[in-house]
Amino acid sequence: MRVIDTVEELKSALANLAATRKVVFVPTMGALHQGHLSLVEKAVAVENAFVVLSIFVNPTQFGKNEDFAKYPRVLEADIELLANQPAQPDIIFAPRVDQVYPDGLPEQLVPRAGAVGSVFEGVTRPGHFDGMLHVVNWFFSVIKPAVAIFGEKDAQQLYLIRRMVKREFADAIEILAGSTKREADGLALSSRNVFLSEEARAVAPSIYRILLETQAAIESDQPIAQSLDESRLALSSLALAKLDYLALVDKSNFQPISAGFTGSAQLLVAVILDGVRLIDNITLSIQEPA
Repeated sequence: MRVIDTVEELKSALANLAATRKVVFVPTMGALHQGHLSLVEKAVAVENAFVVLSIFVNPTQFGKNEDFAKYPRVLEADIELLANQPAQPDIIFAPRVDQVYPDGLPEQLVPRAGAVGSVFEGVTRPGHFDGMLHVVNWFFSVIKPAVAIFGEKDAQQLYLIRRMVKREFADAIEILAGSTKREADGLALSSRNVFLSEEARAVAPSIYRILLETQAAIESDQPIAQSLDESRLALSSLALAKLDYLALVDKSNFQPISAGFTGSAQLLVAVILDGVRLIDNITLSIQEPA
């Protein structure tokens, strides 16, 4: 496992690969946890994989009132954690900001996210998805992976990346999704969980429980609007919680489902719990009424 922090050194390392190796990219912002490690395991399992894991806290995807300054940066601990795993990346690419943005931070970004980037997470985090897509596009262009792996927990991000790969890379990069990893009580793993107070941490698993109850109600043919209203009330009633959104979207286009919808849908939620923003989602299969 080799740690690289410059584009020049990375390109040199990748240029020396044998033709039989397949570059598999795992992007992260560090503060690694078991969810990230599961993505590395998935990457290593790709046939003939040469795995590049990036660690980069991207400033252009944080808004003015977000936690860029306090986002955990623990590179040495991340390296040590990876070094002690049976599944390890071949390269850790941890570029400095001036490597990614050699001309300084751009005043404007290419508006890649469009309308999908202005709903759900995009309402509270304007510009976030354009910043995220910008840096992922940069990594794709530098690393030129055959495969890239992203977690399913960030559903809106995953949808937008797949759309960008189709539009700008002609589907030349295979996007694999890693399933959401959870604590034993159901809380989705996130680097932000370390900011939860003891009281908030005790409440947090209820978010996933309510999602599962909503899924069961909808898949049992309870009217969707009624199920969502009941779940919004339950989420809003949690101690320390402020519900941002609960929505059910068509997985194929990320649009809210309409009456009579059948197929694969995604139930999305964002809750601010004692000041810490938590997101989660689950997939539902909606069938025609019996």
